[in-house]
Amino acid sequence: MRWRVLIVPVISLLCIASASAQDSYPSRPVKLIVGLSAGSSTDVTARIVGQKMGQILGQAFVVENRGGAAGNIATSVVAHSAPDGYALLFGSVATTVNVTLSPNTSFDFVKDLTPIALLGTVPNILIVHPSLGVNSVEELIALARKRPNEIMAANSGIGTSPHLSSELFNLMAGVKLVSVPYQGSSQAMTDLLGGRTMLMFAPAPTALSQRNSGTLRFLASTQLKRAGAMPELPTIDELGLKGFDTGVWFGLFAPAGTPKAVIDRLAKVANEAIHSDEVVAAFKAQGIDPIGSTPEEFSVYVKAEIEKWGKVVTAAGVKR
Repeated sequence: MRWRVLIVPVISLLCIASASAQDSYPSRPVKLIVGLSAGSSTDVTARIVGQKMGQILGQAFVVENRGGAAGNIATSVVAHSAPDGYALLFGSVATTVNVTLSPNTSFDFVKDLTPIALLGTVPNILIVHPSLGVNSVEELIALARKRPNEIMAANSGIGTSPHLSSELFNLMAGVKLVSVPYQGSSQAMTDLLGGRTMLMFAPAPTALSQRNSGTLRFLASTQLKRAGAMPELPTIDELGLKGFDTGVWFGLFAPAGTPKAVIDRLAKVANEAIHSDEVVAAFKAQGIDPIGSTPEEFSVYVKAEIEKWGKVVTAAGVKR
């Protein structure tokens, strides 16, 4: 009986402490650690979301760029930070690809980080140069099967979403496009425009910049749902490669062990931020579709992404 008397007050105190942690958080500026340089799409998105979250919570969300090692430096910084919610990783699809492509790191991505919320997605757009002579995905597949290892596909670097989109296309369509990596989407697009490569799975913002040029042919978008920025384009899934789903996504992560009350508050505020009028407008200009999720939903999504891209990287023999 005495133990019961003691346990009840202890449980009550724990509940009060948890509520207090949520109510008082954040009491100082929060760092959003980004694994790419200033001006990158991930950096721009982090600043859009961080500014709105800061307005809602009344504390600054400061973007800190920690580029290098394909984003692993930023992930390592957050993985080894105090689990108090003041250092967050603004991650992307690259963080899940790195689990397979860069296995020898100082952290365990699954064990050392806690997913908070999925924020938005950016589809890739399949674009071809007119000289290739194809006007549809069906025609592209037919031609690629006749000309294995001849059609050059530009991408923004090994292990990036545009690169892995072409590798997934190879696997699902039974073709052999030649991967041609560049130092970013802009350089890849320049050579595609010049006809030095024949196609590209271009991130929506890069594709949008060429939308009205009339120089390239836009064949399809790559996610299961049509791209908000180009709803007229069919998806590759619709056109026959069932389950084809690629693109860039953005999400928030905290160090493992961060109090659930803090994780839940961050998720709630992040969801509120990305569905605000100003963020929706800013996302639209960047070709980003706002999504939103609970921490639990995002955790399931992240695990599925790790498994999916692990299989593609292994099957295609991708190495950095």
